[in-house]
Amino acid sequence: MTRKSRDFLTQLDEHILVADGAIGTYLYDKGIPFEACYDELNLDRPHLVRSIHEAYLDAGVHLIETNTFGANRTKLQMFGLEDRTRDINFSGACLAVEAAGEGIFVAGSVGPLAEPRLEETRLPEAQKREIFREQIVALAEGGVDLIILETFTRLDDLLLALQVSRESCDLPVCCQMAFQERGGTAAGISPTRAVRQLELAGADVIGANCGSGPRRILEVITQIGNQTKFRLSAFPNAGFPSYVEGRYMYLTTPEYLAESAAKMVAAGANLIGGCCGTSPDDIRKVVERLEGEKPSPRSTSQPAQPRTEPTPPPPTHEEDFLDKFERGEKIIVNEIDPPPHMDTDQVLSSCQKMKEIGCDAITVGDNPLAITRLGGIAMSHIIQRDIGIPTITHLACRDRNLIGTQSSLMGAWALGIRHILAITGDPARVGDQPGATSVFDLNSLRLISMIHDLNEGYSITGKSIRKATGFRISCALNPNGRRYEPQVRRLSKKVERGAQYALSQPVYDVERIKECWKACQPMGIPVFLGILPLVSERNAEFLHNEVPGIEVPSEIRRRMKGLSGESGRAEGLAIARETIDAVFDIVPAFYLITPFGRISLATELITHIQTRSVSTGPKP
Repeated sequence: MTRKSRDFLTQLDEHILVADGAIGTYLYDKGIPFEACYDELNLDRPHLVRSIHEAYLDAGVHLIETNTFGANRTKLQMFGLEDRTRDINFSGACLAVEAAGEGIFVAGSVGPLAEPRLEETRLPEAQKREIFREQIVALAEGGVDLIILETFTRLDDLLLALQVSRESCDLPVCCQMAFQERGGTAAGISPTRAVRQLELAGADVIGANCGSGPRRILEVITQIGNQTKFRLSAFPNAGFPSYVEGRYMYLTTPEYLAESAAKMVAAGANLIGGCCGTSPDDIRKVVERLEGEKPSPRSTSQPAQPRTEPTPPPPTHEEDFLDKFERGEKIIVNEIDPPPHMDTDQVLSSCQKMKEIGCDAITVGDNPLAITRLGGIAMSHIIQRDIGIPTITHLACRDRNLIGTQSSLMGAWALGIRHILAITGDPARVGDQPGATSVFDLNSLRLISMIHDLNEGYSITGKSIRKATGFRISCALNPNGRRYEPQVRRLSKKVERGAQYALSQPVYDVERIKECWKACQPMGIPVFLGILPLVSERNAEFLHNEVPGIEVPSEIRRRMKGLSGESGRAEGLAIARETIDAVFDIVPAFYLITPFGRISLATELITHIQTRSVSTGPKP
C-alpha cells in the first residue's frame, strides 16, 4: 500500500471527504449517445475525459473516479472491445491520476459484470475472477490510490470482486451496493446483511450508490449507521430522471443534494459523492456545505429481525390435464391464436367447440411470427373465464425486459393462469411492425428459471415476492433439423431448470418422431407431438421454406403437389392421421395447431385420437 493510499484511510477517519459525481451523465450532456461505449473514450477522446475530471476538481472534490465503470471484458465485448480491456483501464487510470496531481485521491471504478443474455448459464466463478482481476490489475498499474466497487446488486459478486482486489493489489477497497426505493437491492439483499458480510470480508469502506435518490440513500446510511461503526460512503443519484424533449433530465437541485449530504454525514457517512444525474455544480454545493465537517460519532443497536419466508401457494385439489399422463391417458391440446383486433367472439366460439368435443386445454400464442395480436395473457384469462377450459399461455422473451416479464408472470398468476409455455420467440424483424425491436433480456432457459424462482417465492434476483406462484411450466422442443440430439440435450437442461412438459414443433417425419421421443423418455415428462395439418401444396412449401423450425419432408410435399381446396385439406388430414397412428403408442400427448383458424380440421383429428384411445385403452 502506498503512502497516499494509507493517507486516504487516515483522512477518511478524521475528515469528511467529497468525491466527484456522474461521468456518464456528463458525457451524455456533452452529446455522447447512450449507445456509445463511454469507457472507450479513454483512448479515443482522452481530452474530453480529462476535462470532466478537471470540472470536478474545480468544484473542490477530494477524490475523483476513473472513467472505467463498464470497462470489464463482459461489457466491452458488446462493442467488440474486449481485447482492449487492459488499455482502456490503464489509460483511464493514467488520465485521472495526471489530472488529480498530488493532493487528490483517485479511485479505480469497477462495476458489475454483464450477465449472459442468451447463454444457458451464468458465468463460472473462475471466469468471473479472471475478468475482475484483469480490470483491477490494470487500474492498479495505472496508479490509482484505491479501488471502488460500485453499483453491485448481487452480494456474492461483490464479495468475489473484493476478494480478487485483495489478491491482486494492496490498495484500499470501497464496496458499494445499489439499493432500491423499497427495501434491499434488486437481488433482495438488505443493507444490514450487506454490511455484515462485507465487514467480515475485509472491505475498507462500505456504502450505497445509484439505485435511487438522496432520500433512499439517507435511509440506507441511517439504517447501517445504527448497525456498525465502520467507514461508510454515500453516492446518491440526483433523484429520478425525467424524459424531456428527447433527453433524460435529473431535476434534483444542487441545494437539495447538499442538504441531503449533510444529513448523510450526520447519519454516519465518511465519504460523500454523486452518481447518475449529478454534475460539478451539484458537487460544488456539497463541498461548500460539508466544509470543515468531521465524521459523526455513532452508537450501534441490534439488527432488525430477518424477513419472513414467502408463503407457498395454497394446495389445490382441482383436476389438472397433466394428471392424465400419470394415468396413461392421451392428452390433447389445441392452439388458437388471439385475434389481431379486439373482437374475441370467433376465438371464444372455437374454444367452446374444442371444449365440447373433449379437448383438454387451449394453448394461446404470444404474437407468433412477431405479428401484433391481442395479448396472450388477457386472451387466456378471457377463455378460462368465459369458456371454462384450461389454457397454456405462451410467453415469449422477445417483447419484455426482465422487469416486464416478471410483472407479466405475477399478473398471469393473479388472473388464474396456471400453465406457461416458456419460449424465446420469433425476432421482431420478421413481423408486421417496421421498426420494432427485440428485447431478449432472457432466453427460454432463463425464463424457465425465472418461473421456477417465482414458484419458490422469489424474483429472478432473489427478492421475495411474499406469496409464491405455482405455475406448471412447459417448454418447446424442435425435433426438426439435421440432427435432433442437440435439441434433446437442450430439453434436458430445460427440465433441470423446472420444465414439467414440452410441446414440439410440427413434425412430419415419422421415423424422426420415433427416434426423438424414445430419446426423451428417460426425462419422465410428457412431450406433446405438434400436429399441423397441411391444406395445400402452397401451404406445404411455405411451411418448409419460410417458417422457422418447420421441415416438411420431400415425400410429404410430393403428396401435396398440385393440391388445394377440399382435395388439399383431405390429403393433409390423411397425412396427419397416418402420423398419429404410426406413433400413437409412443407419444403420450398431442398438440394440434389449427391452420388459418379452421377448427373443423382440429375437430376431425381430436375425434380420431379419441377413437384410437377408446379402442386401445390407457397404458397398464
